Order: sequence, then structure tokens, then C-alpha cells
Amino acid sequence: MARHRNTADEPEAGPWPAVPQQSYRDAMSRVGAAVNVVTTDGPGGRAGFTASAVCSVTDTPPTLLVCLNRGSSVSAAFAGNGVLCVNTLAAEHQPLSALFGGRTPMDERFAAADWTEATTGAPVLVGAVASFDCRVVRTAEVGTHAVLFCEVVGLTQGTVHEGLIYFGRRYHKVHAEQASA
Repeated sequence: MARHRNTADEPEAGPWPAVPQQSYRDAMSRVGAAVNVVTTDGPGGRAGFTASAVCSVTDTPPTLLVCLNRGSSVSAAFAGNGVLCVNTLAAEHQPLSALFGGRTPMDERFAAADWTEATTGAPVLVGAVASFDCRVVRTAEVGTHAVLFCEVVGLTQGTVHEGLIYFGRRYHKVHAEQASA
């Protein structure tokens, strides 16, 4: 009989060899992903970080997952607020991605762009390709990261047609054709 385990638990040792960390990172660099600035505000403070580890879980109810390094300087703010906004970046936002991905002080990060406030209170980037206002409904710890399951409670779709992806350890613009009337 097969033994089942909670996937959030640490993996069991098995007959498989360990995958070297650098090999894993090199392979993941070949997986293109949208670039997002994930923001929060509330009792835990205003914070944000750049993330490519964001994806849809289900549309019923609309739910995203966001991976956040538990050792990061913003981790406590996200845990304390329980809300966030995933702002998918347009091609013109590449410098903003670098600010939110580095050691830039939080005030300087937010001063570099225009923001509005979502229903949850999380900052929404003006001009984002799309923004997903969310409440965190579940958190799972896996290795160094917290996987945040986020129910979407509101969204905004921008009018820009050039998105930003990260592939091969570099930024790339992607262009969506406009639908003809």
C-alpha cells in the first residue's frame, strides 16, 4: 500500500540522488516568468519585493500563489498584514523591478512610481499590466520559502501591451497583439 504524506512536510529521503543547487538554479533560469512587484501595507508596515515565483492556482475561487523567502527583510511585514497585491510589470518598469529586488530602502522603492490603494490597503502600481489584490488564506513553509496562497478579492487590468519577463538571467520585453474590432 502506498504511503501518503503532507506535501508541505519536508521530503523524505529516498533512493534518488540530490540535485545540486547550482544545477537547479541553472535549469530554472531557462523557465521564463512574468516579473511582478508584490506589495503590502497594514499593521506590519508597508513593504514590497520583486518576484517571478507567482502563478495561478485556481479560478474558483480565484487564487494565486506567491513564494517569499522567509529570511528576507520584508517577510515579517507580509506575515503581519495578511494582504498583498501582485503587480505584474510592464516593460517600462524594468528599473522598478531592480529597486524592489535589491537592498534599496523601502521609502525609495515606493517613491520611484505612482501608487493607488487596493481594497485591502495594499499598494497598487499605476500602469501595471495587471494587479491582483489579495488576502492570504494559507501559508506553507517549504525549505527557505513561505508559499502564500492568496485569494484574489479585486483586480485591475492595465492598457499597456508590453510585459516584462525574466529568462536566461535577463529581462525581456514581450508584446501582446491588440485584438482588432
